[in-house]
Amino acid sequence: MTTAATTAPFGSWISPISAADLAASGHPVDGGRFVGDEVWWSELRPTEGGRTAIRRRGADGEAVDVLPAPWNARTRVHEYGGGAWTVTDDGALVFAEFSDQRLHRFDPRIDVAPVPITPLTSTPSSDRYGDLAIVGDEVWCVRERHSGGSVIRDICAVPLDGSAGDDESAMRSIVGGSDFLAYPRLSPDGTRLAWIAWNHPQMPWDGTELRVLTLATGKVNVLLGGTEESVLQPEWADDETLHVVSDRSGWWNLYRINLFGEITPVRPIDADFGAPLWQLGAVWHVALGDGNLLTTRTVGTDTLALLDLATGALSDVVLDGIASVQIADVAGRRILLRCGGARVASGLRLLDLDTGTLTDIRLSVDDLPDVEYLPEAQSLTFEGPEREVHALVYAPRNPNFTAPEGELPPYVAFVHGGPTAHVAPAVHLVYAYFTSRGIGVVDVNYGGSSGFGREYRNRLRGQWGIVDVEDTVAAVRGLADAGLADPNRLAIEGGSAGGWTVLSALTTSDVFACGVSYYGVAELVQFVEETHDFESRYIDGLIGPLPEAADLYVRRAPVHNVDGLSCPVLLLQGLSDPIVPPSQAERFRTALLDKGIPHAYLAYEGEAHGFRRVETIVSAREAELSFYGQVMGFETPGVPRLELWRP
Repeated sequence: MTTAATTAPFGSWISPISAADLAASGHPVDGGRFVGDEVWWSELRPTEGGRTAIRRRGADGEAVDVLPAPWNARTRVHEYGGGAWTVTDDGALVFAEFSDQRLHRFDPRIDVAPVPITPLTSTPSSDRYGDLAIVGDEVWCVRERHSGGSVIRDICAVPLDGSAGDDESAMRSIVGGSDFLAYPRLSPDGTRLAWIAWNHPQMPWDGTELRVLTLATGKVNVLLGGTEESVLQPEWADDETLHVVSDRSGWWNLYRINLFGEITPVRPIDADFGAPLWQLGAVWHVALGDGNLLTTRTVGTDTLALLDLATGALSDVVLDGIASVQIADVAGRRILLRCGGARVASGLRLLDLDTGTLTDIRLSVDDLPDVEYLPEAQSLTFEGPEREVHALVYAPRNPNFTAPEGELPPYVAFVHGGPTAHVAPAVHLVYAYFTSRGIGVVDVNYGGSSGFGREYRNRLRGQWGIVDVEDTVAAVRGLADAGLADPNRLAIEGGSAGGWTVLSALTTSDVFACGVSYYGVAELVQFVEETHDFESRYIDGLIGPLPEAADLYVRRAPVHNVDGLSCPVLLLQGLSDPIVPPSQAERFRTALLDKGIPHAYLAYEGEAHGFRRVETIVSAREAELSFYGQVMGFETPGVPRLELWRP
């Protein structure tokens, strides 16, 4: 017998999804690898202080630790990390320990505890290692060295025997010569090293170079790339040929290139076989050894496909319900994928290419709520003043409730970070947390987002705080104009670069009733002085270089435009954030106090860029929900009331 739905205002619906569920059951999974007959992976553990564990499946099918607590396999290279662990041929784990950034070796079969293989530095965590790869009896990696306010990077070799644990001279520097390096790849015959290099002010999605070092002579050749061509993931096809990704056509496509720089497109297509290199070690193509490359390509959503190197033919691999795909590892015809979709939880899965069978290894959530509480993702394109805007809409959904006749729902525009990131249909429990309470979500791929080619990414050049704001406003206005959202109850939330867009939108438009900034950028002149090296020149492309654009830095920054703000703001900030320091939120809070704007500021000890601890995640999401209810006029049962400062 079906129970009649209760009529209640949007936003006040009772949901089985709590903020504690978001934190306690969520443990993002990444970095899968075949190790003998086992599969290992990395897993964020919010219930263990936010450490990154290395885990495997036990005999009973349950996840067990390879790397025991409190060890934390996470590198701070570029602050975003990547390639923090690898495994030797004999099954020993090599990883970067987050607390001191030293490399350690650990064989879970024989070692009592991990053994350091790089030296302890006089300044904690000043030497960092990422993009790890085993080469014979060494681990080759990207090394980042901080000293006296300067940062130097190179590709170095660390002996696996531990001799460098207390003797730095046992390590070898292989090559440097640029501000940034990625993808160290040794040729099959061991005579040459290929890698990607770039310099300030370029970001890796703006311009990089493919370089090759002849180890015997020390000669370096630049084969491809430049300041207006982004080259990614070189992989040796043989001793004299590489497959590499380049966006020279306007899309990240695959090319074949030899040591003379002769380049041939493998399969020209209007799709991206690559993405912004925020984390080291990302993979978009893998040779299967049968004349095919396994690839992932993106135009809005991801597609896994086999690329025939002889003919250029693409054969899509059908994965029902999957919208996001990342290749983790390959063993013959067995593929480890990190994947998910709008109704398929993200996680690590094993694909058998011969049968098409996709088997769960470890999902990023322990339990999903009943599917009736999960919102459906609808891909929509909105027309802005000058261009189209891609977005995903998640309407309110709860089988136990319906809204009063004629009432339109409040909507929250989620603004991703980067700002070069990209959103695809996915099971977002955070979205379900809101939609199951009667609050709609629109996730916006504003101009500057990846996944739609270089021209779409370049829309944000010099226009940060303008195009991203215009596109987000176009999306929410489109919803209101279509009668899907209440035009008087529109909110905006985002983190990092998304937080900048939140604050920019609130101070330059009157569309939103309120906004929530998670560790968002609020000011630019001091930001570029205080942020980390990887992004210290990022603003050159987004706004303009200093000192030429100094006036624009001031005019564009939200903290200087608070006179245009008239709605409440919630600021959330980690006090250990090296990327967007707490001073950014504190400056904006001071401006809110001076203007007399209602607001709340929640600062969390021990949290950095992206909240990782259970108690922080619960506090932040409950505060956000209470904030929306107070501003947009609905009750929020079951969560503590957030205290707003009011004049």
